[in-house]
Amino acid sequence: MGNIIGINFTKVEFTEGMEKIFKQSIDLFGEDVIRKEVKEVRVDTTVQEKNITFPTDRKLYERTIEYCKRIAKTEDIKLKRTYTFEICKLKAQLRFARKPKNYKKLNQTQKKLHRIAIKIYNDLVKQLNPIPKQTYHGTFDVLYRVLTQKREDSNKVYSIHEPEVLCIANGKEHKPYEFGNKSSFAYTRHGGIIIGVMAIEGNVFDGHTLKPQLDQVKELTGGKIRKAIVDRGYRGCDKIGITDVVMPKTLKRESYYLKKQREERCRSRAGIEGLNSHLKHDYRMLRNYLKGTARDKINTLMAASAYNMMKWMRLNRQEILFFVLRWYY
Repeated sequence: MGNIIGINFTKVEFTEGMEKIFKQSIDLFGEDVIRKEVKEVRVDTTVQEKNITFPTDRKLYERTIEYCKRIAKTEDIKLKRTYTFEICKLKAQLRFARKPKNYKKLNQTQKKLHRIAIKIYNDLVKQLNPIPKQTYHGTFDVLYRVLTQKREDSNKVYSIHEPEVLCIANGKEHKPYEFGNKSSFAYTRHGGIIIGVMAIEGNVFDGHTLKPQLDQVKELTGGKIRKAIVDRGYRGCDKIGITDVVMPKTLKRESYYLKKQREERCRSRAGIEGLNSHLKHDYRMLRNYLKGTARDKINTLMAASAYNMMKWMRLNRQEILFFVLRWYY
């Protein structure tokens, strides 16, 4: 991470430090309040988008060519051909080729750009052989994956500088796909306090993230979770330990009273969508500018900690104002 005032910090130390800060933000509300609130928890996942543009094959090929030329300039290598004129011409053709009648021309032009990127990459690798792996840290592997991946492949590269970015389908009509990492949050049902937060590596089914999330809540609060209220994305989970999983579904031989209670809990779960939006727009989770999977976790923990601290300050603003005035005068 760097050297600040002669002290070396690693990613693990920063992550552990942020976990301690998040734990302190929970403890601000008091042990009695948290033990009471933790009995019923609302759990949901959301996508934390990374700072990348919408990925297309054309953009990736252009970035590959730029990376290759930059490496050649750094290593003082003279490429056989740079294809500068041809690339400019192809970019101009691709810019206005999105009309339905120009799809054939679009495919042909994109294939030409792909072939040029492969030629420049092969020329650079041939002249640079052997490749200094310590200098480029897998950059050539990422470039090779970009040039060889196909449409139906899994684990595709969507960004050269952020190869860990995932394409996550979230079902929204205005934005069917988001590019980033999945984050899980656990809120108390009545108070709306965040008592659990996780940055998940990989595009994991929501139901598989519920048990680790509940384990984290138990570790941070020490309370017993009686009800975990989730949406239908967690289908397949009915009970985890002593925790009952509540989701919208039709149950046979259920009494009217229990049905109304379950419906009320499921309606309260819908409020978590507004809290997730509040986290994104007010606490810098809308776009993550930190690089790497470790920084994804750091950014998520920072947003959750700030949310809890601001909530505690709003609940205790009179006491805080009295303390400030007393200190000032």
